[in-house]
Amino acid sequence: METQTNNLNTYRILYIIKGIFNLLGAVFFIGYGFFMNFIFTEVNQNAETPFDMSTFFGIICGIGFVVSLIFGIVTLMGAKYIGEARNYTFVLIVAILNCLTGILGILLGIFSIIEINKPHIKALFDQNK
Repeated sequence: METQTNNLNTYRILYIIKGIFNLLGAVFFIGYGFFMNFIFTEVNQNAETPFDMSTFFGIICGIGFVVSLIFGIVTLMGAKYIGEARNYTFVLIVAILNCLTGILGILLGIFSIIEINKPHIKALFDQNK
């Protein structure tokens, strides 16, 4: 009987790296929000503006923080499930979601979708339910 090899451990490591990048993106949004709040607080003291720009950037940075945090956590959970070779549907959804997050996410998502759709990998996921 022929032994089938897989790259699941490599994808697990890449998903961990991608999850850490997403979490660093969340930290970036926090820092950027505080910086812009400081800048626009100084600007609003010196000029009349039609609306408070610091609130606008605070909302945008808050949304970016939450989205980056969610993507980071979900990607790290996907890495855990890839390493354990279980929750096939969750891993597939995480791979599809990663296709929405830039070039690294697109490449990682496409290649992991290709890998987990191989018959012997599906059998491994079914075996570890």
